[in-house]
Amino acid sequence: MTTLTCFKAYDIRGRLGPELDEGIARRIGRAFAQVMGAGGRARIVVGRDARASSIALLDAAVQGMLATGAEVLDLGLSGTEEMYFGTTHFDADGGLTVTASHNPMDYNGMKMVRRGSAPLGADSGMTAVRALAESQDFAAARDGGAHRAVPEARAAYVERVLSLVDLAALRPMRVLVNAGNGAAGPTFDAIADALSAQGAPLTFVRMHHAPDSSFPNGIPNPLLPENQPQTARAVVAGGCDMGVAWDGDFDRCFLFDAGGNFVPGEYIVGLLAEAFVAREPGATIVHDPRIIWNTQDVVARAGGRAVQARTGHAFLKQALRDTGAVYGGEMSAHHYFRDFMSCDSGMIPWLLIAELIGRRGRSLGDLVADRIAAFPSSGEINFRVSDVTATVARVRVAFETDAVALDETDGLGLSFADWRFSLRSSNTEPLLRLNVEARGDAALVTNQVAAISRLIGVAPL
Repeated sequence: MTTLTCFKAYDIRGRLGPELDEGIARRIGRAFAQVMGAGGRARIVVGRDARASSIALLDAAVQGMLATGAEVLDLGLSGTEEMYFGTTHFDADGGLTVTASHNPMDYNGMKMVRRGSAPLGADSGMTAVRALAESQDFAAARDGGAHRAVPEARAAYVERVLSLVDLAALRPMRVLVNAGNGAAGPTFDAIADALSAQGAPLTFVRMHHAPDSSFPNGIPNPLLPENQPQTARAVVAGGCDMGVAWDGDFDRCFLFDAGGNFVPGEYIVGLLAEAFVAREPGATIVHDPRIIWNTQDVVARAGGRAVQARTGHAFLKQALRDTGAVYGGEMSAHHYFRDFMSCDSGMIPWLLIAELIGRRGRSLGDLVADRIAAFPSSGEINFRVSDVTATVARVRVAFETDAVALDETDGLGLSFADWRFSLRSSNTEPLLRLNVEARGDAALVTNQVAAISRLIGVAPL
């Protein structure tokens, strides 16, 4: 039996060739359809991102599914959130999209959900899929499998996205959109056409819009500081009120204010949390454990309930389902919505922020300025270390004695009177991630990042 190292905590991600190839993809597709079908013929929704390798990997996965007699509904080039939507829309047993999101060119992967677009966790199917793909102890092949394209899914998806936005609250805005040559462009165009048809007063400046598997402008990962200036400059040059940039499969969106300033994800979480509690007094909001104080403060002031969940889309989705939360957000720009199958979307957040700007009559920069001053943060800082466990232990020993609270929801979280930090291993990459926040003292953030970095012992990436 071959161990498949491409299986991660809640996704499949690996280097092309040694960790993920067409043969492995075929095994995963067959295992997924068999597990989701529970002995019967499964209905599976599939899609793919814009990477060159995604076409062949998806074809192979589909061949594996067809060997089980499955019905495969193919979205083609699409966003991960379109697969989430399609799985529920078509009442499918599961959904799978081939994507490596923001990983380097020599990577690819898969994201999967089960019926109802529910996350596929270790205890809800992932372990079984992995075991079957590794053992290849498949049920006998079946005839009768079917594979068809479902282009009608996009219009239904667009209708659902726009149903979450009060279009009447929108005011005239000029918005820069940077698809990063990933999968976002065609889907955005469908949304923009629907907005125009309904009279929404938004105009758009498109940048790096066409999907291009060579990624001539670099892998779309707007969270990296070195990737932000090109969007920032375009926002200013275009005289835009806001900028939006997406990653490769557009399940995350990143926002820039009219001055081209990148708005860190935790402050967008705070804005959306406050807006949802205003809509539904007392509502529950889910957040991740990396940067928490701003969100917790906003939700408490608004009269809502903040619930912390482990980092990662499978964990946030499950937390929304378990708590009935209306919204959940991660500082990494994943945003989850109860009324979107409790799944994450990169198209809904920027529309809701545009609605909020129109409703309040204030710019995005103005909306977040006070919150950034009240709870400054470092942003996520990545380190490549040889021994994650030993490194985290060394930092813990140095700081734990003076801490007022310990949080082990995901890695190490230590809180002090006026600052806190989170140090955790990535779920998808071989990295150690550090986040630091403080109460009203940006210099303290800088100083503590330096102190922890010295203990980690390597320069940040």
